Amino acid sequence: MNYRDWEIIKILYEQKNITKTAQILFVSQPALTNRLKQIEEELGVKMFNRGRRGIHFTPHGEYLAACAEEALTYFLKVKEILNNMSNDVKGTLRLGVSNFFTKYKLPTILKLFQEQYPLVEFKIITGLSSQVFKAFYNQDVHIGFIRGDYNWVGQKHLLMEETLCVASKKKIDLIDLPYLRRIDYKTDSLLKALIDNWWTENYSQAPLTSVEVDQVDTCKELVVNGLGYGILPNLILEGVDDLHKIELVDQNGNPLLRRTWMYYNEDSLELNLVKVFVNFVENIDLQ
Repeated sequence: MNYRDWEIIKILYEQKNITKTAQILFVSQPALTNRLKQIEEELGVKMFNRGRRGIHFTPHGEYLAACAEEALTYFLKVKEILNNMSNDVKGTLRLGVSNFFTKYKLPTILKLFQEQYPLVEFKIITGLSSQVFKAFYNQDVHIGFIRGDYNWVGQKHLLMEETLCVASKKKIDLIDLPYLRRIDYKTDSLLKALIDNWWTENYSQAPLTSVEVDQVDTCKELVVNGLGYGILPNLILEGVDDLHKIELVDQNGNPLLRRTWMYYNEDSLELNLVKVFVNFVENIDLQ
């Protein structure tokens, strides 16, 4: 068995579907089915059974799926060490990046970095900051670009700060918020807690939420079209000039801030690729 075989087993275990696995691996379904049969014959076991609802792994298959995770992790570690023994900055950098940072900041960073270090490739996991922090904490990625102040005792570098504000198409007064239509959106727990705490400090009744959407960008578009107000990080509203914005402050008059950090582990700096990338990002002005 080789690296590709372990990759096949891992992805098949995750997808529980041969068609989807073939699509992810960019191979034909017959070719994948044939290779799976060869693996089973080589090992002398049956890895899975087909059912009406997809693939069901046997106990042997479950064990091989666990081994696949370990084998792939070990292979990547060996590859990283070998690349680190070279003077060249090369290899694959694994990044976990929040959705907002992926859309608005990451492309510029990667473009500038790859202009200097063309031998570097990137594997990127995106999602809510809570999901990215979990991937970083589990060491699925080398570096995490995460919005919010998560409990982390390792290394981190502050990339930028942004204020929270109430945004609306028409001019409104904060005292009237409980009686106005609010557009809410799915976000990570830290931002939700920050907004909820501010609300309970200022109002005795729940907000009048008229619409709930999955993404902050959708919330912004609804606000732009006058369908209600939103409580949004200020950077989301960059380039939008025809909205009324009121920056929020706490009871002491301090602005409500959302910070974006680059999280990394001290041990990972032993890898030359990670060290060079961290130093590169630390010298970029992202505000």
